[in-house]
Amino acid sequence: MPRKSSRLTFAVLATGAGVFSMLQSLIAPALPTVQHALHTSQSTATWVMTAYLLSASVFTPILGRVGDLVGKKRTLVVVLLAVLAGCLVAALAPNIGVLIIARVVQGIGGALFPLSFGIIRDEFDASQVPGSISNLSAVIAAGGGVGMVAAGPIVTALDYRWLFWFPVGIVAVTTLIAVRYVPESPNRAQGHVNWLGAVLLSGWLVALLLPLSQASIWGWGSVRVVGLFAAAVVLFAAWLFSEARSRSPLIDLKVMRLPSVWTTNTAALLFGAGMYAIWSFLPGFVQTPSSAGYGFGASVTASGLLMLPMLLAMFVSGVLSGRLEPIFGAKALLTTGAALGALACAILALWHDQQWQIALVAGIFGLGIGLAFASMANLIVGSVPPEQTGAATGMNANIRTIGGSIGAAVTSVLVTGHLQASGLPYDSGYTHGFTLLAVLLLGAALAALLVPRRSGRSGGTTVGGSESALLKAEEEASVMAPGALN
Repeated sequence: MPRKSSRLTFAVLATGAGVFSMLQSLIAPALPTVQHALHTSQSTATWVMTAYLLSASVFTPILGRVGDLVGKKRTLVVVLLAVLAGCLVAALAPNIGVLIIARVVQGIGGALFPLSFGIIRDEFDASQVPGSISNLSAVIAAGGGVGMVAAGPIVTALDYRWLFWFPVGIVAVTTLIAVRYVPESPNRAQGHVNWLGAVLLSGWLVALLLPLSQASIWGWGSVRVVGLFAAAVVLFAAWLFSEARSRSPLIDLKVMRLPSVWTTNTAALLFGAGMYAIWSFLPGFVQTPSSAGYGFGASVTASGLLMLPMLLAMFVSGVLSGRLEPIFGAKALLTTGAALGALACAILALWHDQQWQIALVAGIFGLGIGLAFASMANLIVGSVPPEQTGAATGMNANIRTIGGSIGAAVTSVLVTGHLQASGLPYDSGYTHGFTLLAVLLLGAALAALLVPRRSGRSGGTTVGGSESALLKAEEEASVMAPGALN
């Protein structure tokens, strides 16, 4: 077998990123089972999800930058080992505390996304880059869907611990292949890790995401929530100041200000708000007993099967986007993906009385996710220098996660703000929530329309001198039109 094979490299990257994406959603349907098995409270069990979210948010951009500096393959192997260790500890966890710690370790795997995109850009032929990024994005998107669909059957047939035993085997084999066959990327960024910037970035991310995920338990007006939001603002300002003055910034703010980058990130923020909220609340909607006046009383397994059209659609559209991009361009695909998401939520707000309607909406939304994921990655990769790929794509993934936390938190307020005597939400709560998500996704489509058109290859993955010229031109554009950044 050849030492350097783009197909084998892609298989390693896709497997690692796909497993991490699956771990994001795989445990969510099993939380009640985990709560019962480990004899803990519902509020404590939610930390199994919260710890993973916070850890991934912190490590994704930081290790993406570390990969740019010290080597993407080396960092990739370390991250895979962390995911392996996290899954092994989770499978053996004797109590909820150990499981939460294991989920923190698993969250390090968030760096697999930017590292994988960077390796593809560095190692693959220029003609292969847009299609490979689209295919990898399709795997990442589909991984979340696999988690929703597979969780029920695995827990029913085996035990919730097998949600982690299966990834242990897969990641172990993937790591061994990565060590032997994935080449080390030649492109290295100059400088060193700005640890002050890393600490401040971690601080404001945790201070922002923690109250968003726990506000329904702590109360939106509680001292903890208000205090953490205030701390997030202060730490964010300090981080911006530190990065602007650093000779080796963790995240190059000049790159973040490029028109093609900030518009794509804005679309990512709004699209993430809609996507993660749908993933969080649509299964709960179909599991609601029909006695509430809506819902179908579906089991975890049955609700996962209703999400199957989303899984299939997002994978197919993600793969096809690599072939559509040279024809229509990444900007058009991102706009279309966000518009399809808005259409799906609008349909859901108006019609959700039959299971086929839910399946139809899931399919439409899946088409949107596949197109949006692939095009966002290609737009970012094609807009930044090679040595900034890890940090820039890591921030894009992070911004999408931040949007998801905001969307899920706001939707939770609308859904659970007024409850029936039985403790179940009213149908109007879901209707208002789905309507809000339609508006947010429409905003994502409008933000995508602001992405600058690019001459040459539609994917925007330029190489050599043309890439430097593109970066310089976009920097000049961002300076000449400061109003566009507000």
